[in-house]
Amino acid sequence: MTSPALDQISLTELKGIGPALEKKFHQLSVYNVQDLLFHLPFRYEDRTKVHPIGKVSVGDHVQLQGEIVSCNIQFGRRRSLHCVVQDESGFISLRFFHFSAVQKQSLAVGNLIRCYGEARRGRTGMEIYHPEYKVLKDFDSIPIEDSLTPIYPATEGLQQARLRNVISQALVLMEKSPDVQDHLPPELVKKLGLEGLTEAIRLLHKPPIDAPLSWVNAGINPGQKRLAFEELLAHRLCMRRLRNDSNQQKAPQLQADDSLLSQYLKALPFTLTNAQQLAYQEIAKDLNGVCPMLRLLQGDVGSGKTVVAGLTALHAIGSGYQVALMAPTEILAEQHLFNFQQWFEPLGINVGWLSGKTKGAIRSQQLQDLVAGKCQLLIGTHALFQEDVEYQQLGLIIIDEQHRFGVHQRLALRDKASAGSINPHQLVMTATPIPRTLAMSAYADLDSSIIDELPPGRTPVNTAIISSDRRSDVIDRIESACREGNQAYWVCTLIDESEALQCEAAEVTAEKLSTQLPHIEVGLIHGRMKPKQKVEVMAGFKVGQIQLLVATTVIEVGVDVPNASLMVIENPERLGLAQLHQLRGRIGRGNIQSHCILLYQTPLSDMAKQRLTVMRDSTDGFYIAEKDLELRGPGQVLGTQQTGMMTFRVADIARDAPLLETVKEASEIILQNHDDIVEPLIRRWLGEREHYANV
Repeated sequence: MTSPALDQISLTELKGIGPALEKKFHQLSVYNVQDLLFHLPFRYEDRTKVHPIGKVSVGDHVQLQGEIVSCNIQFGRRRSLHCVVQDESGFISLRFFHFSAVQKQSLAVGNLIRCYGEARRGRTGMEIYHPEYKVLKDFDSIPIEDSLTPIYPATEGLQQARLRNVISQALVLMEKSPDVQDHLPPELVKKLGLEGLTEAIRLLHKPPIDAPLSWVNAGINPGQKRLAFEELLAHRLCMRRLRNDSNQQKAPQLQADDSLLSQYLKALPFTLTNAQQLAYQEIAKDLNGVCPMLRLLQGDVGSGKTVVAGLTALHAIGSGYQVALMAPTEILAEQHLFNFQQWFEPLGINVGWLSGKTKGAIRSQQLQDLVAGKCQLLIGTHALFQEDVEYQQLGLIIIDEQHRFGVHQRLALRDKASAGSINPHQLVMTATPIPRTLAMSAYADLDSSIIDELPPGRTPVNTAIISSDRRSDVIDRIESACREGNQAYWVCTLIDESEALQCEAAEVTAEKLSTQLPHIEVGLIHGRMKPKQKVEVMAGFKVGQIQLLVATTVIEVGVDVPNASLMVIENPERLGLAQLHQLRGRIGRGNIQSHCILLYQTPLSDMAKQRLTVMRDSTDGFYIAEKDLELRGPGQVLGTQQTGMMTFRVADIARDAPLLETVKEASEIILQNHDDIVEPLIRRWLGEREHYANV
């Protein structure tokens, strides 16, 4: 009788897993034995030897064993259980801040113990906080590990020891099973010199005893390479399939109304740059086609993407179709509303507005106008695609700041829009330049247009890195800039905390600055203010009534005040480079020399120093994005830690960039010749998230 496939064996069939523990595993997207095999360690520890206690130095991660010679509860600022362990070479303290009565009993004087942890300098000499430990009958009763010890991604209530035990059971089942199914064609595995699948899995869960920690922790071993390749391939296949599905669908062929476009261009106070014209030509070609356009419009801060979006919207409206423009925040959506009303209303085009806060009669009227076709352009947040929102004839969707929306939202939106037989075209824009390596993975379903030229008259922003010890000098500088008739931003960041705290910090800062600068009009804007208040503050800043605007990062995109020539960003070390670059892009919009001051808290870590230096030395968004990727990883660059879109289990885009070309070629071979393995590969690596591949 053949044994069941590993993805058919439920977790509760393993020893020690009941329904409660099964739920914990579900939080880690582990639903069966095969999922356990692909739940891979993120680092390793060396517990293959026992160190003499007397030779331990601060910062060492060590395994020790000895006899407990004292154990008592100590009372200080925090209550702790303090044990002293002795071997022939010396003593060390173990300290537990969280402990139970049972634990205290198990650590009784005279017991033998083996423990692992990081040594640090404590009150009584060398200490280890919360070591992992086992009580021994004698020193040989439990054999010492014969391979490096894996450390797995965990969740509350799932300890490492339990994870290791359960995964060991899964590995035993893997050895008995005919094989974890290797979906990759053998000729491809051979051609690329990849490790076999079971061998790669074994290597990652139980690296050989002689493997150096650097080899496994830096992810440069053959097991890692094989699985990273397969994971990147699954992601790319998912994206390509979306693209291919889209190419099978029908979209409206949109013919531009040339007189409408020329009226719009004539009314603009500037002429388009060559890069803007080229981007629109690429878009227009797609809009005239029968397949839905899926295009990413990238352009550095201030390169004029919105004007191109205006041309694109007019192209669709001139063909008798409606357009939806979606932005991630109300403040950015409001900025678009202001711009498009100025541009479109003189052309007789009705621009509508919808956000989560649009309620009652105003909302009902807006929805009626939309379904009746009276509203030709609807602007707002993701409220544009709530269940009760119906369009008469939606031909184009424009999404701004694409990296704020995961694949899920993009597809839910496409789903909503293509309720009929016709799919709308999509233009997604971002002012966060996406490194080519990332674009190949995250946006393999999109064509790309790049606006790589800034409008004339822009002066590059000069950036300085200044310690917060010199805060008073910075305030003097603001005072003299405002006295000369210029305006300034003061940006408060508290990214790791809640939005409420961030807003509170901004309020406190605004009060302090008002006191320190009595002759300067200080304004305040943050995410918790009512939309009407935000509009009033921004309007006051635009016309120069407010000279200094204290803001949270809500002003990151879309706010355009040419007279603002100075920006202070507090605690810049807390933000990503792309976000700092976005913020800095709010100044330097006129012809005055502009300055951005990065006001950091001492001491700065080496990583933070590196990142701020990149900001000081470059104003090129693409270079900054590449550095950000190198320093912080793809999840944070794309802002997808919330969306679950690019959280790779094994792959690391910066490290595995050399694999991407091969992944691209392999994906095309598989789509052409091995279509049957696409589904299983996507399901293995994207699991529960794979539903979006079927949109």
